[in-house]
Amino acid sequence: MTETNATREYLPRGLSARWRGLRTAVAAAVVCAALGACTGEQFQKGYILPPGALEQIPIGASQDQVLIVMGTPSTVATLDGEVFYYISQRAERPVMFMNQKVVDQRVIAIYFDKNRQVRRLANYGLKDGKIFDFISRTTATSGQELSYLTPLFKLLSFN
Repeated sequence: MTETNATREYLPRGLSARWRGLRTAVAAAVVCAALGACTGEQFQKGYILPPGALEQIPIGASQDQVLIVMGTPSTVATLDGEVFYYISQRAERPVMFMNQKVVDQRVIAIYFDKNRQVRRLANYGLKDGKIFDFISRTTATSGQELSYLTPLFKLLSFN
């Protein structure tokens, strides 16, 4: 008689079935935990607009009041007066290890006049323009894509 047979003789039949059920439950829990780790995630980059912040900035408000309510801008432009830009981007990834997709992109621009008073507020989003690559400072332009026939035409040209 082997050791496993001797062990089985001492265990009641219901106990081995319980161990099998427990092992199945633990395996199912481990698989669920592993798959739960693969769910998507959201990424917030840049400025996070506090709720009701834009309503606190009326036309004619001072630049100091804007700094108190909104905080330090992401960037400042000094052409034709001064402009504060608050830039944010929200992206999500539906499943781990996939590329991020930009869901929302906001640029809040606060324009000031020569007296440093708010002249105009603007809230730009994704629908207002193309996604701009801030690192390389380039945007995609059409007409620059090369097809598979371009090298063939260059090879056949006599220039």
